[in-house]
Amino acid sequence: MRVLAQNNDLPIRTEQSVHSGKVRSVYWLTKADSARLIKERDYPAHPSAELAIMVISDRLSAFECMWRAEGGLDGVPGKGAALNAISGHWFQRFGEAGLARSHILETPHPLVWVVQRAKPIMIEAIARQYITGSMWRAYERGEREFCGIRLPEALVRDQRLEHLLITPSTKGIMTGVPDVPEVDDVNVSQDILRTHWEAFKFQSATDVDHYASLLASGFEVIAEEIDSLGQVFVDTKFEFGYATNRDGVDELIYMDEVGTPDSSRIWDAKAYAQGQVVENSKEGFRQALLAYADDPDILINKDRMDERYAFATGTVLPRQMMMDVSSTYIDIAERITGRPLDVSENPRDDIVRVLREELGIIQN
Repeated sequence: MRVLAQNNDLPIRTEQSVHSGKVRSVYWLTKADSARLIKERDYPAHPSAELAIMVISDRLSAFECMWRAEGGLDGVPGKGAALNAISGHWFQRFGEAGLARSHILETPHPLVWVVQRAKPIMIEAIARQYITGSMWRAYERGEREFCGIRLPEALVRDQRLEHLLITPSTKGIMTGVPDVPEVDDVNVSQDILRTHWEAFKFQSATDVDHYASLLASGFEVIAEEIDSLGQVFVDTKFEFGYATNRDGVDELIYMDEVGTPDSSRIWDAKAYAQGQVVENSKEGFRQALLAYADDPDILINKDRMDERYAFATGTVLPRQMMMDVSSTYIDIAERITGRPLDVSENPRDDIVRVLREELGIIQN
């Protein structure tokens, strides 16, 4: 099983530079190709909407760094296909529940989405049903107010919270917003979002409550189905933005990925009932990486970022660490979707063939 490590050099017809993130690369299509595909494929987008091809890689990011393993393994086999399959499943469930659509218009290949350009709101939309991770670390330090929410005394690590908590953080650095430090990834309250909704790129103050409703409802859809599969949906991050529909109206939609092992914590329910936490998400790799590092503080201390980057660049992990992640991702994807994961043996060649034959967007 091959990995797709490099995804920013495909011969897709575009007039803009390729945007390459930690895991995905985005190719903005020409106006002519966008208009043609909207018409030919009957996408639920305005005829003037901009479309892109989003190609997911198998690269593995953790602690804001990329990781590789022995034997030239520059990614996790099956990871990209697993993330796409899981997100696609949940977006379908959201649509069936009457929540909102996503920016995904089509999935022509297991590693590829056709997406509509959306205008993102500048928050990471986070929901938590259990106290763990950064919330637990803050609570353990004595903090009791989190994103404007007062937490009760005597909570214990990994405990289920009485209510689902909406705990957003900033997406990027916000400037000139009272009570919001000018650094990335700052926790903010719903009240701050309502007061400064324009700064966070909401189109109205009421949309602050609308996003929270879509987040909570989406969480509940996933949690209920995950529970039936013997898993616990612990916490998650969604992203939202505005996209123009067929009628030219901006809609608040789901963006990026949802309910995946990359964006969520998922625990084994049987183990949790017995007082143990068994991760079925990227958190398992994070914990393994902390145990592997001679000085784990490098990975969690943001004041040591230069050392962290140097450690990641100079480290070749044991191959088994990557294969453990592969097993986790493929297993949870097949449980959620109820079918074998479609993993390409020659991903790059298959992607080019599909985009040429089905969408006609490969450069001549």
